[in-house]
Amino acid sequence: MVEDFEGFVRARSTALARTAYLLTGDRHQAEDLLQDTLARVAERWTAVSRGGDPEPYVRRMLYTRAIDGWRGRQRRAALDTTEARQRPELRGRPDDADTVTRRLVLRDALARLTQRQRAVLVLRFYEDLTEVQTAEALHCSPNTVKSQTRHALERLRQLAPELADLFGPGTPVEAR
Repeated sequence: MVEDFEGFVRARSTALARTAYLLTGDRHQAEDLLQDTLARVAERWTAVSRGGDPEPYVRRMLYTRAIDGWRGRQRRAALDTTEARQRPELRGRPDDADTVTRRLVLRDALARLTQRQRAVLVLRFYEDLTEVQTAEALHCSPNTVKSQTRHALERLRQLAPELADLFGPGTPVEAR
């Protein structure tokens, strides 16, 4: 069974790390989140793998831990994004200025969302899950997913109106 866990980690850790980064907005926090999640999964690996594919369970644990365990770090993430704007190595080449600027604006706006809103957006738009699948992953109702998605997109439009084209149809909230 240990070999199965190690194989799972080798095969899926890159994708899980990407998701953890999207949930936290910080590479170091994402590494900590993933490591903590995998350590907890390792303790229960026999039960987790008994039902077949362990990935849905691992992802659900990752989402839940991101929402529940990292709430106090949201303020710190906002400070980290301010520092990132001042670091020259993140400014990019002149040809990439618009792309880098858009990414930084989006990163700043995402950092200001609640953890639940951020998790809903990651699951819906990065993981491409349905509302029902997202609700199952987060242990909530599909209506909660719908309202959290709506509130998160509205908040992103307020925080970064220049990126409204990324958030689907509609006009910025201020124009309504």
